[in-house]
Amino acid sequence: MRKVLLTGFEAYGNTPTNPAESVARVLDGTAVGDAEIVARIVPNVFFECIDFVTNLIAEVQPELVIMLGEYGGRAMITVERLAQNLNDATRYGLADNAGCALQGQPTAVEGPAAYYATLPLRAMVKGMRIAGIPADISDAAGTFCCNHLMYGILHHIATERLPIRAGWIHLPHLPCVAALDENLGAPSMSVETSAAGVRLGIQAALENSQDIEDASFSRLQI
Repeated sequence: MRKVLLTGFEAYGNTPTNPAESVARVLDGTAVGDAEIVARIVPNVFFECIDFVTNLIAEVQPELVIMLGEYGGRAMITVERLAQNLNDATRYGLADNAGCALQGQPTAVEGPAAYYATLPLRAMVKGMRIAGIPADISDAAGTFCCNHLMYGILHHIATERLPIRAGWIHLPHLPCVAALDENLGAPSMSVETSAAGVRLGIQAALENSQDIEDASFSRLQI
C-alpha cells in the first residue's frame, strides 16, 4: 500500500493546543484512495525535529511527506512554496521546547539558500477551494521551527536523492486558541475543517505528479 507520512508539531510557545497535532491525530491511519496516512507528532525542537522525521522516512518509506504547523494570524490553510536556510526565533520572542532561540544561524551550513517544495501547490489549493475550504499558496514559511523542519527534510531528500515529494501546510489557530485573551480577533479554523483541507491536499498531491497549469489567484496572501 502506498504511504503518506504526515507530521504535526506539538504545542509550543504561546500555543497550548497546536492544530497540527490535532489534525495529525485525526488523520492517522486513514486512507486516501489506495494510500495510507501515517501520522506522527514531532518534537518542536530545533534539529531534533529533523532527525525525528528523517528516521520516520526510513521507517515508513513514504512517497509523500507532508508536514503541518500552525501560523497564527492567517485565516486560510496555506501551502508553503519554499523554505529558507535561516533560523531567527528571537524575532518572534519565542524559543523551541528545549529553550533554544536560534538567531541568524543556518539549518545546513553547506546547504543552498532555499529549497522549493516538491508538491503540486496549485492543485492542492484548487482541491481545497472547490470543497469550500479557504486555502492559498504562501511564499513565507517564517524563520522558526516550521521553516527549519521543512528546509531540513527537503535538504535530506535532495542530498540522499530520495524518490519522495515533500512540503509544508500551515494551519490557522484553533478556535479555543483564538478565544484566549491575547489572541482575541485572530482568525481560526476548526479541527474538522483543517483536517478536511489537509486530506484534500493529500489527495491532490497523490493524483498530480506534476502541478496543474491553472493560475492560483491570491488576494490576501501572507
